[in-house]
Amino acid sequence: MISKATSKFIRMSPQKARLVVDLIRGKNVNEALMTLKFTNKPKTTREIEKVVKSAVANATQKDETLDVDKLFVETCFINEGPRSKRIRPAPMGRAYRYQRRTSHITIELGERK
Repeated sequence: MISKATSKFIRMSPQKARLVVDLIRGKNVNEALMTLKFTNKPKTTREIEKVVKSAVANATQKDETLDVDKLFVETCFINEGPRSKRIRPAPMGRAYRYQRRTSHITIELGERK
């Protein structure tokens, strides 16, 4: 592992975010960013793209002689964050409860030899 970046308490469903993260696992950083650019989940890809760029910035700050083209997404995963419970008004004075889910995004970059 060369560098690591995390983003916590992102307002998106972990189940939907995992679909996007599975697309970039093991890919070159430039290839992963292009994949995110053309994936049809705009909110999710925007947040994951921020974390990938942050991990690249962390790697270059740690070692300035590092070649960015050799970096790849070594591990990436989505953990479930806390849920906030909300109420939706229902007929006849009742209420339905629903949950707003949050996610924690973690991406680790490695260097190909």
